[in-house]
Amino acid sequence: MRGTDSVVPKPRRGATRRRRTVSLLALVGACVLSLSATGTAVGDPATDTGFSPPFSGAPGYEYLAPPQMTDPSQLNQPLGQQAAEEIAARIGLGPEDALTEQQYQDLTTGGGVGGSSDAAAVINACAEILTNTNGRPLFSDVDGVSTPSVLGSYGLYVNPAGLLESPANADAPTRQVNSLIAPGGFVGTWLRNNGATDTLVALYRSAYTVQAVYGFAAQQMSGTAQLVTNTKGGVTSEVGMSMAPPLWIVNFALLYILKPSLAAAMPAYWAPIPPEVADAVKASPTGQVPFKDYASYFE
Repeated sequence: MRGTDSVVPKPRRGATRRRRTVSLLALVGACVLSLSATGTAVGDPATDTGFSPPFSGAPGYEYLAPPQMTDPSQLNQPLGQQAAEEIAARIGLGPEDALTEQQYQDLTTGGGVGGSSDAAAVINACAEILTNTNGRPLFSDVDGVSTPSVLGSYGLYVNPAGLLESPANADAPTRQVNSLIAPGGFVGTWLRNNGATDTLVALYRSAYTVQAVYGFAAQQMSGTAQLVTNTKGGVTSEVGMSMAPPLWIVNFALLYILKPSLAAAMPAYWAPIPPEVADAVKASPTGQVPFKDYASYFE
């Protein structure tokens, strides 16, 4: 979440925090979008992920993003809290950096000083899309029927109108939220006005800042479809932008400061989009296709 103040050194954990005015880098926002729920350790920094710059993000953090799944049981599996806390620590965040429960409730219900129900609706939609993992389906209108879908590992989701798209699609709340978290935007202002300046400082001292630069560059190169090509071991596949390392880590950081349990519900592994589906999304002038026409590819 972005503001326009200048970051100062973060106090040691356990030290008394002081409210500070901070000047933040003017970065474009990304949504507030090797691990397992049983506590699998984070990946090996030397591992070749198959993503190339800028889609690989900052080299020092690439290994923290989800690896490609190797077993069907890993599809749409959430991180789990233990793995989420380990990732958070490695990118420079901890539980003390997250909003308090009251701040979280106020922000996501339109409360607090300067709260907005419209902004809260966008933030909540982002959280739902980015945590579309097992046990957390999204529901969409498919031919008049409320239809559940779980596609987080593919970096895709089905919008309320039943269209399949990348979370980075221009139509998605996870892309539209950029205006809320941009410098001088709603979120940074709300945090400062509601006693959460320390959270803002912590976010901008974390890997979020450098990864946001890579994420912005990646999004600008990916056209309407907002898919990413991965090449590893001579095999080329595609996944939605939200599962590329820099965007995944940016979204992780944003969800973590919002509420750590939300970050723990993000996908632990990425899965290649079926080629027929990827081709259709790329061929669509809007980067969207009817889910009903392609649902069978995900069964």
